[in-house]
Amino acid sequence: MGGSRALVLGATGQIGRAAVCALAEDGWEVTAASRSGGAGAGWPEGVTAAAVDRDEEGALERAVGDGCELLLDVTAMTHAHARQIAGLADLLGSAVVLSSGAVYEDDNGRSFATMADPDGAPRFPVPIPETYRTVPPGRDEYGSRKVLIENELTSLGDRLPVTLLRAGAVHGPWSRTPRELHFVKRWLDGRRVRVLAHRGESRFHPVHVDNIAELVRLAARQPATRVLNAADPEAPTVARIAELHDEVLGWECRTVLLDGAPPEDAPTVGRTPWSLPHPLVLDMAAAERELGYRPVTTYEQALPQTVDWLLGQIRGRDWREALPEMAAAYDPKGDLFDYAAEDRRLAENQR
Repeated sequence: MGGSRALVLGATGQIGRAAVCALAEDGWEVTAASRSGGAGAGWPEGVTAAAVDRDEEGALERAVGDGCELLLDVTAMTHAHARQIAGLADLLGSAVVLSSGAVYEDDNGRSFATMADPDGAPRFPVPIPETYRTVPPGRDEYGSRKVLIENELTSLGDRLPVTLLRAGAVHGPWSRTPRELHFVKRWLDGRRVRVLAHRGESRFHPVHVDNIAELVRLAARQPATRVLNAADPEAPTVARIAELHDEVLGWECRTVLLDGAPPEDAPTVGRTPWSLPHPLVLDMAAAERELGYRPVTTYEQALPQTVDWLLGQIRGRDWREALPEMAAAYDPKGDLFDYAAEDRRLAENQR
């Protein structure tokens, strides 16, 4: 990019690390900003680390300075964050901002926010195009906050080209909430049977951090205001994801399939972080058409690296201490790996 400067917010997070590498290798002069100001392992030479707390008054403005050609924001979570970016529009060449597949709602108003309601699981078209309906903008729920951010930034028009990336189930090293823990810990525990709800047919479209980074790289080269899905080339079923873990870990595990949802009296039995009653598959045709996007990896290809990293985080440690955000998000009641409940259910099924 011939000396063009890119500022990456959230640079030491899972997505930020990969994006810093992709942009630096593409010729950008990258300032990698995070609250800690630390450097990421494996960053190319020339990347400048900077401590920036975007919620501190004036901190983001100081980081932008006299201006930069690209702002990549992987930490935008509130309308105030979108307003921050809008306020810097005259100092930025373009921006890429992470959104989420959680913005979509089905024709009956069901979304991720209604999953716990009776018949609240959304039924989306397969695949979901970016033109499909979204939840109403708001400040109370994750998906609605992301829509509020999208609306604020796309309204800037010619003032600032912004690409918003609606990411699927993100995977790869450095995750604070690695879904792969579900199968890796069972292997560490020597658990040779697993139960999968919905007959193991759940599909929650994954996206590897390197594929997101490639979308960022391409969008940075072709600034425009657009909303694009971000996903891997395939959306494997949870049964296939389980098989892939077995292959990487080199062992055999018996699978028991439940016809429907986990039982009401044992809600963790059969549940995985990918377990949706109906598929969520993102359409990548627009990214391919508008950016020339081609995925750089698949779930299967990337899994060995993810598993190796995850084992390094949890082997010999209490996983809840090693991954506190995973524990808070997926295991608030402390029953995520309730093997006793699983054994009781298996015994009942054998009677």
